Amino acid sequence: MTTHDTAPACPSCASQAAKAQASTGSPEVALVGAPNSGKSTLFNALTGARRSVGNWPGTTVEVGEGAWFLGREGTRREVALLDLPGAYSLDPASPDEELTRRLLVDVPVADRPDVVVAVVDAAHLARSLHLVAQLREHSLRVVIALTMTDLAARRAIEIDDRTLEETLGLPVVVIDPRRRLGSAALEAAVARVLDHPAPPPRPDLPDPDGDELERADERFAWVLGVVDRTTRPAGAGRRTWTDRIDRWATAPVSGPLLFLAAMFVVFQSTTTVAAPFQAALDSLFSGPVTTAATALLEAVGLAGTPVHGLVVNGLVAGVGMLLTFLPVMSLMFILLSILEDSGYMARAAVVTDRMMRLVGLPGRAFLPLVVGFGCNVPAISATRALPNARHRILTVLLVPFTSCSARLTVYVLLATTFMPAQAGLVVFGMYVVSILLVVLVGLALRATLWRTMGGEPLMIDLPPYQRPTLRVVGMVSWIRVKGFLRTAGGIIVAAVTVVWLLQSVPVRGDAGFAQVPPGDSLYAATAQAVSPVFEPAGFGEWQTTGALMVGFVAKEAVVSSWAQTYATAQPESSAQPGGLAVELRQAFDHSSGGHPIPAVLAFLVFILAYTPCVATLAAQKREVGLRWTAFGIGVQLSVAWLLAVAVFQVGRLLT
Repeated sequence: MTTHDTAPACPSCASQAAKAQASTGSPEVALVGAPNSGKSTLFNALTGARRSVGNWPGTTVEVGEGAWFLGREGTRREVALLDLPGAYSLDPASPDEELTRRLLVDVPVADRPDVVVAVVDAAHLARSLHLVAQLREHSLRVVIALTMTDLAARRAIEIDDRTLEETLGLPVVVIDPRRRLGSAALEAAVARVLDHPAPPPRPDLPDPDGDELERADERFAWVLGVVDRTTRPAGAGRRTWTDRIDRWATAPVSGPLLFLAAMFVVFQSTTTVAAPFQAALDSLFSGPVTTAATALLEAVGLAGTPVHGLVVNGLVAGVGMLLTFLPVMSLMFILLSILEDSGYMARAAVVTDRMMRLVGLPGRAFLPLVVGFGCNVPAISATRALPNARHRILTVLLVPFTSCSARLTVYVLLATTFMPAQAGLVVFGMYVVSILLVVLVGLALRATLWRTMGGEPLMIDLPPYQRPTLRVVGMVSWIRVKGFLRTAGGIIVAAVTVVWLLQSVPVRGDAGFAQVPPGDSLYAATAQAVSPVFEPAGFGEWQTTGALMVGFVAKEAVVSSWAQTYATAQPESSAQPGGLAVELRQAFDHSSGGHPIPAVLAFLVFILAYTPCVATLAAQKREVGLRWTAFGIGVQLSVAWLLAVAVFQVGRLLT
């Protein structure tokens, strides 16, 4: 079973990309529905795909594809399940809705999906039925997956699914994708309609060639009639727990305070609870793993060879140090997934909407930006959901200032090394600074480049609060942890190998290849040429500058390159737990002239603000072109250097 996520350069290319990924000869079933209706959660439940899901609108901005097997073992039937971008209707108001319309109706009939599963939110039935009304105007096989019935029940909304089925003339299946209830009934319904020809457009719907306004009025009248026949509405004036909580969670004063408190708890817990596990992994890699690797190399006659240096001082020291942060990353991902699955992150969008409008961005821009705190690459892709081109460009330029999870490894390492008692507060502070940078840089760009660009109010459906489920939280957390491990196993291994090669090439002295002291290597010479630029910021040591250079590839590589450099320079001390911390303290104390704390804070600010990684640059080039990407690099480096110098110069006067 495989899944694919396409990232076409333009929405018009997406239809062909999605079609190319479908299994040859397998029928295609498309999931459609409004954002936050449970569509992507249903996709994961049906296919076992590990696609990112979240309890706020705007999660899906690309086309997901996976194999879905209908029926029992022995008689199973494979179909290609497509997860289309969320859409409220087939009248596109953004590129993602335009893509959904194109895949469903703006292609020849033979290229349309064989079955469309319309995910209908029972708690917002009228809104969901507008899309169903438009689907019924075309020759499509449609099955209704009725979700969120438990949330509707909490609001005293009871929907008669059998009457709904009779009224629509379409199969209706009640399903709870979060708990995997109703999947078998949905499989049976899809299998049945696959065996029948696509029905003609319903005769009781508006004339497709008639006046658009008249057709819209008829659709709304039809929707209201369906809702009236199938729904028992909630009692007037009934207040739910969601209403009571939102009175505080979205208020102008208490809302931001609750948001900051939630984030502080996340990062404080991350640095304190995960610390013992991180120390245990550090001891494992610097002790038994290093010893075992050395013994193995000796057994095969490679001790003292270049291979020994690559394996022990490169891969074990570099990748091993990075993997010690696995408990930190895992715990943070779990806590953030709990906030997402509970429904709170949608409230965070409301709280931050005021800041977005201050910058001149629509409230919808918050969604790509909040994704950026996980990873900048999908966040940049998510800007396709913004209908205005200037809004998309500005958001793409601001995404790199959101502190992605890769930077967390550097924050935790330096915070626990130099300020262990305040480590959680330091990490939390970096995320606050990240938010401030997004706002301030956005204000500066708007004031200089887009003075006439206006904002627009946030329109977002707030899902009811719900108890997070272990399966969803675990699945989402594992997706993110797997991404971290993939980076460690791919990009970081490549970066470690390149650094080892550069450290093995002598430019001074008489030592041969792989025998040269690090300070006489090509790596050191290159870093030393750049180091004077960072002396005003208090971290002009070549080891630190070299780590920043490697950080252009991926921010996790900053940690691995430090571990690799100091392991090569001082193999005995660095083989002991805490050896890297000792080396870092000495380096920052020397480069700062006895003011290590301001220098460390300046370095953290630079890590936050300068170019995230090459993958982010590639995503920016794909979305906004080379010219804007180069402009963004210049802005990021300028802001990072100026802030770092300011932090150090002011800090050293106060210490």
